[in-house]
Amino acid sequence: MTGRLLARLVGVLGLCGLIGCAEMSGGPMADQLLASLQGAPGGALDEPTVAAGLKEALRVGSARAVGSTSRLDGFLANELIRIAMPEQLAPMAKTLRTIGLGSQVDQFEVAMNRSAEMAAGEAKAVFWDAIGQMTLADAHGILNGGDTAATEYFRSRTADTLRSRFKPIVAQKMGEVGLYQQYNQLSASYNALPFVTTPAVSIDDYVTGKGLDGLFTVLGQEEQAIRRDPAARTSELLQKVFSR
Repeated sequence: MTGRLLARLVGVLGLCGLIGCAEMSGGPMADQLLASLQGAPGGALDEPTVAAGLKEALRVGSARAVGSTSRLDGFLANELIRIAMPEQLAPMAKTLRTIGLGSQVDQFEVAMNRSAEMAAGEAKAVFWDAIGQMTLADAHGILNGGDTAATEYFRSRTADTLRSRFKPIVAQKMGEVGLYQQYNQLSASYNALPFVTTPAVSIDDYVTGKGLDGLFTVLGQEEQAIRRDPAARTSELLQKVFSR
């Protein structure tokens, strides 16, 4: 097997591993992809087939990433993406804690994370639209890209659309969980103190941005782990390919 072919195989396998090829094992897409890898003349990859397999893998992968972030505590319990108080409001939060209002600050942070969790489910349809528009050139770039090539593809193709769809949902969910009311209460308590004023911050923009950052962080983290860890590639498909 040539070094070029092996490198491309590793790219395919790493991306399959990103979403757990066990979920594809035994299915028609897995059989088609395996047949292409094993049966093509000279061991060459059939790019249209690989692209089709990659699209199927990314559909499952994006669904898993969205599922991870959109569940209860998907943001709040994940220290890597947990949404903290905006930096501009850190002095206010510190002051309020010193006067016994720490629980209100904590409730505000919980509400921000709950809003992001509720909005994260919107990403699935946007991701799937991007996958449907993927070309052979896109697939080739992902297969031969770096550890987060798939994540970077999603970010480049979906960030603007996601932001426009996220923001109104975040605003709606923030209203449902009482975040605006909590923010107004915190601001009123802080502004009642001498010589201080609450900084102007768009909570909608802040939670939307942090929500999107968290979603792409989860995608990138999973992609890197599987690309770098052969022990995680445990499906029958991966074992057969690596045994060649």
